Amino acid sequence: MPAQSPPARPLDGLLVADLSRVLAGPYATMLLADLGAEVIKVESPGGDDTRTWVPPVRPDGVSTYFASINRNKRSIVLDFKDETDLAAARELARRSDVLVENFKPGGLAKFGLDYGTVSSHNPRIIYSSISGFGSAEGARLPGYDLIVQAMSGLMSLTGDPDGPPYRAGISVFDVMAGLHSTIGILAAVHHRERTGQGQHIEASLMASAMSGLVNQTMAYVGGSVTPMRMGNAHPSLFPYEPLPTADDDLIITAGNDTQFRRLCEVLGIGEVADDPRFAENADRTERREELRPLLVERLRTAPAEHWFEALNAVGVACGPINTIAQGVEYARRLGLEPEVAVGPDGVPGVRHPLTFSGTAPRYDLAPPGLGEHTEEIRAWLAGPATEEDR
Repeated sequence: MPAQSPPARPLDGLLVADLSRVLAGPYATMLLADLGAEVIKVESPGGDDTRTWVPPVRPDGVSTYFASINRNKRSIVLDFKDETDLAAARELARRSDVLVENFKPGGLAKFGLDYGTVSSHNPRIIYSSISGFGSAEGARLPGYDLIVQAMSGLMSLTGDPDGPPYRAGISVFDVMAGLHSTIGILAAVHHRERTGQGQHIEASLMASAMSGLVNQTMAYVGGSVTPMRMGNAHPSLFPYEPLPTADDDLIITAGNDTQFRRLCEVLGIGEVADDPRFAENADRTERREELRPLLVERLRTAPAEHWFEALNAVGVACGPINTIAQGVEYARRLGLEPEVAVGPDGVPGVRHPLTFSGTAPRYDLAPPGLGEHTEEIRAWLAGPATEEDR
């Protein structure tokens, strides 16, 4: 493939065969591509499912869902049922540093694109598999984020105590599995640099859920406690939830005794911080129903913006409940530059989450059209592999 232009990026020279689709895998490969990896997105003749997940769409009709996770990639259409196309896929795997796939566990074996076969031709390959429930007993289960949210216990934690369970507003475990896969790939790259050995990495949405539910899974594993939904309340902290003001609700947190005292002083109820009933976090959490009315009585005397400024000025974390639009606008105000222009035409995109002092992420290629680079990639695969190509 054509050499990348300077300046250098952290993952320049890393070739990634992206055989994944929908969210977890494409998100992982986009993060790698932002950091300089050359990512070749292999799509079936029908294309990635998210190309058709609309609305919403960009002004040019492209699915914003697809666009959110597929920039900086080149797209080739290959039909694995066609011998010529399958040979091209195998050659891509042979030349690649990393292969990412989220087929049903074992589903690529019939095409000779499973880890065992690929690694026999390319021992340095880092082969990353993403599934819903792993490759053992869970291999037969379909890997939809919503199902994992339900079966992991997340939905039992989300919603009002007396209401129905709810899903999170995003496919949270798809994103986590993508992030965990990215960590695994980078760790395996480092291991290969030291040893010359590639390896197989497996991530699953369910395993990511068990890890990503952090204190909630540990409550059961370590404390034999089964957490249940508490609305917006926190099981171990108070206040740590929305509280009403004179106009809008405001998220207010007091993670330690010092912050609680500052909160009370700003509210003009310093004596509450001295009350032995609320002296420590465990006391405040246990007696939250006694403490909440004391805080709300004062908060209702001024609007949310007043308390936001006053509390942040003394180091008490708080914030309004924004819409996505308001969240993006606030990120702009903070100088986080949440939007970027992608590719030569400046297609709008969301900024890579990391900032590097010396090797900034790139936004060279807009999300590709289906098969946009097929002929270019086919010609490269048909030619002799150079040392750089493995």
